[in-house]
Amino acid sequence: MTPAHPLHGPEEMCSAGMRVYRQALQDGHVEPSATDAAPCLVDFGLLHPALDDHNRFEPASPLAALHSLLRASGQRIADERRREDQLVEAFGPLMQEASPTAGRVTTLLTVTGKDQISRAIAEALSDATEQALTIQPYQGPNSPPRQDNARSLERDQAFLDRGGRIRTLYQHTYRHAPHVLARYEQLTGDVEARTLDEVTDRLIIVDRTVAFIPASTDRSLALEIRHPALIAYFVNAFDRLWHLATPMHPQAVHPPTLNGITPRQRAIAALLVEGHTDTDIADRLGMNVRTARVHIAKLATTLGSESRAQLGYLIGQSGILDQG
Repeated sequence: MTPAHPLHGPEEMCSAGMRVYRQALQDGHVEPSATDAAPCLVDFGLLHPALDDHNRFEPASPLAALHSLLRASGQRIADERRREDQLVEAFGPLMQEASPTAGRVTTLLTVTGKDQISRAIAEALSDATEQALTIQPYQGPNSPPRQDNARSLERDQAFLDRGGRIRTLYQHTYRHAPHVLARYEQLTGDVEARTLDEVTDRLIIVDRTVAFIPASTDRSLALEIRHPALIAYFVNAFDRLWHLATPMHPQAVHPPTLNGITPRQRAIAALLVEGHTDTDIADRLGMNVRTARVHIAKLATTLGSESRAQLGYLIGQSGILDQG
């Protein structure tokens, strides 16, 4: 018994139909019985009765068939778009009537470029009165954080003067960066900075109403987010990292060295155990590969390791990862 032919549109050619159509192209025709397994070929115009013999079917040329199917598909898409426009036209007034801010559209997610990013952040801070939370990953010794310039310094001070509160998370690499320390010495008000071995990518949250995150790896694009659920998620993530971080300003606290192992070496040890390469470790901890290898060598010396494999074993046996 021949299985029932599945219903489908011309843009979803079935395997049986393609098999019969290919055979028709090779032989120049097929018997009418061949269409029993693929009636779609006749429905879509890929097979038609021969003019000189109605007991056989001849194939349309692939080019003509493709153009015909594309026209039909295009017509269906146009019909769908007209129906979408009708729905938008019908529901648009209803959404405005139901909204407490009728007539005003609030964008929840937008993508913008570098200049627009700076302006959007400045505008958000100019209207802010409560809190600005920032996560700033390390960008290299010659690449200070983007907010570190005279204009942004003036903007942040104005925010602090209005009673605002600034909290910034950096990587530990910034603890000894002169331009960062100098910036905080110039600001007066409720401003704090802490550091971690690793932080997430750049994040700015203003007054729990708008957040900015990168939308491309080179940070040339950003998402401006105003969705309350997403904002709450970002704030919660920031708070968790903040409580784990080490104070840097206004009163710097340096994590203690335990059993001859520095906090930086413990962070490297954790990544070594996870199997990361020297390059991966350097990137994640905001240092160059040479510096990472120096720390790895010191760690190996402290633990008495003579090889990379032995170092991983000794890290696990030493218990240093349980001390952080």
